[in-house]
Amino acid sequence: MEREYPSRPILGVGAVIFHNQKVLLVKRGKEPGYGKWSIPGGAVESGETLDEGILREVKEETGLDIEIGGIVKVLDSISRDENDRVKYHYVLIDFWCRSLSGELSPSSEILDARWVLPAEKSNYDLPKVTAEVIDLALSRLRAS
Repeated sequence: MEREYPSRPILGVGAVIFHNQKVLLVKRGKEPGYGKWSIPGGAVESGETLDEGILREVKEETGLDIEIGGIVKVLDSISRDENDRVKYHYVLIDFWCRSLSGELSPSSEILDARWVLPAEKSNYDLPKVTAEVIDLALSRLRAS
């Protein structure tokens, strides 16, 4: 399925990963959102469960092995072009996670990756919804 101008929404997963009281932020190296700060994640492949998809995406993008805590939020990400055609449409399921092992080693899909104190996330010009998801994930982590 084409990611640009898809015939239907694409299922994606995102990981709000915590380690030593910090959260992992990544700067996207491809569209949509090229050059913008976000959380790691990507499209679920055919035949994959949600858990398998998030574990694979995080390993591929960051080199990290994670433990999945649970779902934080389900949301739509829809981008339109100048003619109001749907250019990208993802249904995203974001999870909160803990880093278990591995060295942070961003792939070519990531321009930069940093462990950041949650209180400092506003320094990274995150989309409002991403900042909200991080706050929700932090509350779930603390409740666990």
